[in-house]
Amino acid sequence: MENGITVIIPAHNEERSIAKVVRNVRKNKKVKEIIVVNNASTDNTADVARSVGAILVNCDRRGKGHAMEEGIKRAQNDILLFMDGDITNYKKNIIDIMTEDIFSDEADFIKSAFTRSGGRVTELVAKPLIELLFPEAARFEQPLSGIIAGKREFFNRIELEKDYGVDIGILLDMLKINARVKEAYIGKLKNDSQDWKALAKMSREVSRAIISRADNISKNNNLVVADFKIS
Repeated sequence: MENGITVIIPAHNEERSIAKVVRNVRKNKKVKEIIVVNNASTDNTADVARSVGAILVNCDRRGKGHAMEEGIKRAQNDILLFMDGDITNYKKNIIDIMTEDIFSDEADFIKSAFTRSGGRVTELVAKPLIELLFPEAARFEQPLSGIIAGKREFFNRIELEKDYGVDIGILLDMLKINARVKEAYIGKLKNDSQDWKALAKMSREVSRAIISRADNISKNNNLVVADFKIS
């Protein structure tokens, strides 16, 4: 492994934005590798990513967690940075913001915080459950953010959820294994809002990821937790 940054971008049907994201990432000299994981796209995401010099990894199993796992397997560097492929207004120094505390060995895992409209699943579902079941994680402004960075050795110690629960699952698992976790503010982001059906699916999967971890803790400590059922 090398002491640089591998940027991993899970991408599903992001042909309109992926080229700009890759080009901007390439400007940072600490980035030694850019991997775009084509997650069952039906458009030209793969061709566009390859045309701007990204390493293309195909993942036919739909789900962000599957795509992230494939990216980790391919990565050749000690620091991994995950970015979204549908956001084109990242700050110019986002890579430094997300990794400087890792390079200085002040953190093992960095969660991004940002300003944007929306966030309904975060505010109405994730935060209330976290405050109830994992109060130690309630300090994080954006617990569902998918823009994260960390030492590869810590990612190797956890198992990723395969659906929308992947991001909150990573945060809770990093805390569980006593990783030094910080949150870094990366500015205002713009991306497309999802319709209510997609938000309902996200809410179920995020809830399942949180509650399942609380249930595991209760079993390990012989505690009784309310019987939640997420269909």
